[in-house]
Amino acid sequence: QVQLVESGGGLVQAGGSLRLSCAASGRTFSSYAMGWFRQAPGKEREIVAAISWSGGVTYYVDSVKGRFTISRDNAKNTVYLQMNSLKPEDTAVYYCAAKYSIGGYLPQFRYEYDYWGQGTQVTVSS
Repeated sequence: QVQLVESGGGLVQAGGSLRLSCAASGRTFSSYAMGWFRQAPGKEREIVAAISWSGGVTYYVDSVKGRFTISRDNAKNTVYLQMNSLKPEDTAVYYCAAKYSIGGYLPQFRYEYDYWGQGTQVTVSS
């Protein structure tokens, strides 16, 4: 069982930055691939970024490439999402998710993830 708690959301002006954190419980955090998803009102939950158990492989949705960076610190059981050059269309509830995966495969779809956090609101004003 893995419990995930996100933090770091808030209100920011367009062009600003935020760093989201996701703290995980359990001693096997380093065995999990991690993902950040977001869900805007009236829209489907979509993947934003994902990172392999080792941190060696990452994935980004096209709309955030060059602006967002996913990273992890396995010693601290934490995954991060650094968000720069934020746009109003980035406004959403952001969720972190975990998938047991010690191989090279990096899950990119919502149904592949086993554990979810409660979400943190990110609002970008224009």
